[in-house]
Amino acid sequence: QVQLVESGGGLVQAGGSLRLSCAASGRILSISAMGWYRQAPGKQRELVAVIPSAGSTNYADSVKGRFTISRDNAKNTVYLQMNSLKPEETAVYYCNAEGHYFSATGVKAFASWGQGTQVTVSS
Repeated sequence: QVQLVESGGGLVQAGGSLRLSCAASGRILSISAMGWYRQAPGKQRELVAVIPSAGSTNYADSVKGRFTISRDNAKNTVYLQMNSLKPEETAVYYCNAEGHYFSATGVKAFASWGQGTQVTVSS
Protein backbone atom coordinates (compact mmCIF):
# COMPACT_ATOMS: atom_id res chain seq x y z
CA GLN A 1 0.00 0.00 0.00
CA VAL A 2 0.93 3.67 0.07
CA GLN A 3 1.69 5.53 3.28
CA LEU A 4 1.43 9.27 3.85
CA VAL A 5 3.35 11.09 6.56
CA GLU A 6 2.55 14.70 7.41
CA SER A 7 4.75 17.20 9.18
CA GLY A 8 4.89 20.90 9.92
CA GLY A 9 1.96 21.40 12.26
CA GLY A 10 2.24 23.34 15.48
CA LEU A 11 1.18 26.37 17.46
CA VAL A 12 1.09 29.78 15.83
CA GLN A 13 -0.41 33.13 16.68
CA ALA A 14 -3.28 34.57 14.67
CA GLY A 15 -1.93 36.15 11.50
CA GLY A 16 1.05 33.84 11.45
CA SER A 17 2.15 31.23 8.93
CA LEU A 18 2.84 27.52 8.81
CA ARG A 19 3.94 25.17 6.07
CA LEU A 20 2.70 21.60 6.07
CA SER A 21 4.36 18.78 4.19
CA CYS A 22 3.12 15.32 3.28
CA ALA A 23 5.33 12.64 1.77
CA ALA A 24 3.97 9.51 0.13
CA SER A 25 5.95 6.29 0.18
CA GLY A 26 5.52 2.76 -1.12
CA ARG A 27 5.60 1.09 -4.49
CA ILE A 28 3.97 4.02 -6.19
CA LEU A 29 3.27 3.93 -9.88
CA SER A 30 1.56 7.28 -10.11
CA ILE A 31 -0.26 9.81 -7.98
CA SER A 32 -3.16 11.66 -9.48
CA ALA A 33 -4.65 14.04 -6.94
CA MET A 34 -3.12 15.13 -3.66
CA GLY A 35 -4.94 17.26 -1.17
CA TRP A 36 -5.32 18.65 2.30
CA TYR A 37 -8.35 18.39 4.54
CA ARG A 38 -8.97 19.54 8.08
CA GLN A 39 -11.21 18.56 10.94
CA ALA A 40 -11.94 20.80 13.88
CA PRO A 41 -13.33 19.40 17.15
CA GLY A 42 -16.99 18.55 16.78
CA LYS A 43 -17.02 19.28 13.06
CA GLN A 44 -16.88 17.25 9.89
CA ARG A 45 -13.71 16.89 7.88
CA GLU A 46 -13.61 19.49 5.13
CA LEU A 47 -11.58 20.06 2.01
CA VAL A 48 -8.91 22.73 2.23
CA ALA A 49 -7.13 22.40 -1.10
CA VAL A 50 -6.46 19.82 -3.78
CA ILE A 51 -3.90 19.67 -6.57
CA PRO A 52 -4.23 17.23 -9.46
CA SER A 53 -1.34 15.81 -11.44
CA ALA A 54 -2.32 18.21 -14.19
CA GLY A 55 -4.76 21.06 -14.25
CA SER A 56 -5.90 23.68 -11.83
CA THR A 57 -5.74 23.60 -8.09
CA ASN A 58 -8.90 23.92 -6.05
CA TYR A 59 -9.32 25.73 -2.75
CA ALA A 60 -12.03 26.12 -0.18
CA ASP A 61 -13.45 29.62 -0.45
CA SER A 62 -12.39 30.38 3.11
CA VAL A 63 -8.68 29.93 2.35
CA LYS A 64 -8.40 31.43 -1.12
CA GLY A 65 -5.70 34.06 -1.27
CA ARG A 66 -4.09 32.90 1.97
CA PHE A 67 -3.21 29.23 1.44
CA THR A 68 -1.14 27.77 -1.39
CA ILE A 69 -0.94 24.08 -2.26
CA SER A 70 1.96 22.74 -4.29
CA ARG A 71 3.56 19.40 -5.04
CA ASP A 72 6.93 17.94 -5.92
CA ASN A 73 6.21 14.94 -8.12
CA ALA A 74 9.80 13.71 -7.98
CA LYS A 75 9.49 13.45 -4.20
CA ASN A 76 5.82 12.38 -4.09
CA THR A 77 5.29 15.25 -1.70
CA VAL A 78 2.57 17.83 -1.32
CA TYR A 79 2.86 21.08 0.60
CA LEU A 80 0.41 23.54 2.08
CA GLN A 81 1.64 27.06 2.78
CA MET A 82 -0.78 28.72 5.18
CA ASN A 83 -0.61 32.46 5.74
CA SER A 84 -2.71 34.85 7.80
CA LEU A 85 -3.99 32.01 9.93
CA LYS A 86 -7.12 32.49 12.00
CA PRO A 87 -8.05 30.93 15.36
CA GLU A 88 -11.06 29.22 13.78
CA GLU A 89 -8.66 27.30 11.55
CA THR A 90 -7.41 25.33 14.52
CA ALA A 91 -7.86 21.71 13.48
CA VAL A 92 -6.15 18.47 12.64
CA TYR A 93 -4.95 18.71 9.06
CA TYR A 94 -4.94 15.54 6.99
CA CYS A 95 -3.19 14.74 3.75
CA ASN A 96 -4.87 12.63 1.09
CA ALA A 97 -3.53 11.06 -2.08
CA GLU A 98 -5.01 8.93 -4.83
CA GLY A 99 -3.28 7.01 -7.56
CA HIS A 100 -1.94 3.58 -8.46
CA TYR A 101 0.70 1.35 -6.93
CA PHE A 102 2.43 -1.94 -7.63
CA SER A 103 0.99 -4.75 -5.57
CA ALA A 104 2.06 -8.39 -5.46
CA THR A 105 -0.74 -9.16 -7.90
CA GLY A 106 -0.38 -6.23 -10.22
CA VAL A 107 -1.23 -2.56 -10.42
CA LYS A 108 -3.96 -1.39 -8.06
CA ALA A 109 -5.60 1.88 -7.20
CA PHE A 110 -5.11 3.48 -3.82
CA ALA A 111 -6.63 6.27 -1.79
CA SER A 112 -4.63 6.95 1.34
CA TRP A 113 -4.82 9.30 4.32
CA GLY A 114 -2.08 10.53 6.56
CA GLN A 115 -2.28 10.34 10.32
CA GLY A 116 -2.97 14.06 10.66
CA THR A 117 -1.01 16.95 12.07
CA GLN A 118 -2.36 19.38 14.65
CA VAL A 119 -2.50 23.07 13.78
CA THR A 120 -3.39 25.40 16.64
CA VAL A 121 -3.89 29.11 16.04
CA SER A 122 -3.99 31.23 19.17
CA SER A 123 -5.81 34.54 19.36
